[in-house]
Amino acid sequence: MKQPWSIRLVRALFFCLFVWMGMAIAMGMQQPAWIGAATGATVMGLLTWLDGLLTRVSLRDFSHATFGLGIGLFCAWLVTRIGFFELDYFQSLPQSEALQNLLRILIYTSLAFFGVTVALRSDRDQFAFLIPYVRFRREAAEGEPLLLDAPSVIDGRIVGIAQTGILSGPVVVARPVLDGLQRMADSDLAAERARGKRGLEIMEQLRALGSPRLVLLEPELWGEDGDLQGGHRLAHLARTLQARLLTQDADLARAARLQGVTVLSLPGLLAALQPQLHAGEPISVELVKPGRERHQAVGYLPDGSMVVVNHACEHIGSSIHATVISSMSTTAGRLVFAELVGPEAQPQTNAP
Repeated sequence: MKQPWSIRLVRALFFCLFVWMGMAIAMGMQQPAWIGAATGATVMGLLTWLDGLLTRVSLRDFSHATFGLGIGLFCAWLVTRIGFFELDYFQSLPQSEALQNLLRILIYTSLAFFGVTVALRSDRDQFAFLIPYVRFRREAAEGEPLLLDAPSVIDGRIVGIAQTGILSGPVVVARPVLDGLQRMADSDLAAERARGKRGLEIMEQLRALGSPRLVLLEPELWGEDGDLQGGHRLAHLARTLQARLLTQDADLARAARLQGVTVLSLPGLLAALQPQLHAGEPISVELVKPGRERHQAVGYLPDGSMVVVNHACEHIGSSIHATVISSMSTTAGRLVFAELVGPEAQPQTNAP
């Protein structure tokens, strides 16, 4: 994998530093400068090789390992301070001091090893349980991240929600989701191409907003669980980030909830924000088409709710006043039934 220019620059600078240090040490020891330069270059080569082996290690893994190393060394320090090295048995052994130093080194290295391995196998919740007042996320600085799947980006309504300012945390899009949108934009199918281009335009609008911050998650942070594919991998990523997941996929939402992820749905959010209509409440609506029954006419409220008005077929194309009879929620949205009121109302006997 091609390294970023910043990594190559850092390696070049440290290579020069190690060569210079090797030459300085060699001349200080009355040795030829080229020996020191070769030694410094060799040491830097080994460090570069080790850095290549650690390319899959993230900052989170490094912080966990460092924390575990500290715990292991602290436990080893406590063990060596118990005083069993001062027992007569150890003091009477030949070369007692060398044996004690060897045992100390063994204790320190063993507990340091187990501290690192156990820490790498632990997640943030276990760290938070161990240290209740230290959390490995910026809860005080910002809210929980919001992870988007491809349909949520293409939907476009996330831009309007972001503009309201109610999103306190960053909006996160994984690189594979962005790559999927790019592939859709390059598709030979016109409908697929239009969806992909719309998704990329929505990404640009989110980036231009600035607040909330749009975060693009790179592949190195995508995870290494090869058995997790597609949406299930996205749910796993949301759990790892402790982020909320915005999706309209029922299967993905179910998988995410089973993993303890908070799932948001745009249709559910819009349904919750719709004003409640109760029986007997007056409404005004413009009728635009006939209903299922011959005497019915259909109109739409500003929020998109369909209104079916009885005995109003003669008023299609005009605005009327009606009274709500009942309302119900459907997969397509809210459906409201109403009766005409005022001078437009027709007698019930006119109905077929």
